[in-house]
Amino acid sequence: MGKLVRDRIPEIIRASGRVPEARKLDASAYQAALHAKLLEEVGELREADTDEHALEEAADVFEVLNALISCYGYSIDDVRQVAEKKRTERGGFSDRIWLD
Repeated sequence: MGKLVRDRIPEIIRASGRVPEARKLDASAYQAALHAKLLEEVGELREADTDEHALEEAADVFEVLNALISCYGYSIDDVRQVAEKKRTERGGFSDRIWLD
């Protein structure tokens, strides 16, 4: 069983004296792996037990999301623009409104 890892992980493994078994994914497999990784990281964010741990996990979510956005041909600035438009039209989540 494998998983998508950050770019420098094989280098870090080699520096520890071990030999990583790694390969480069094609575009389709990469996109699928990013979707799976995003779910993994969101799960870890949900399980974070301190604010600092939550920040670390949020950074991981952000990194994976940024890579996924890039797969679709967009940038984080593109996402920010769409998010701002949606926030202006429909609001954000700061009021903590729960609709029953």
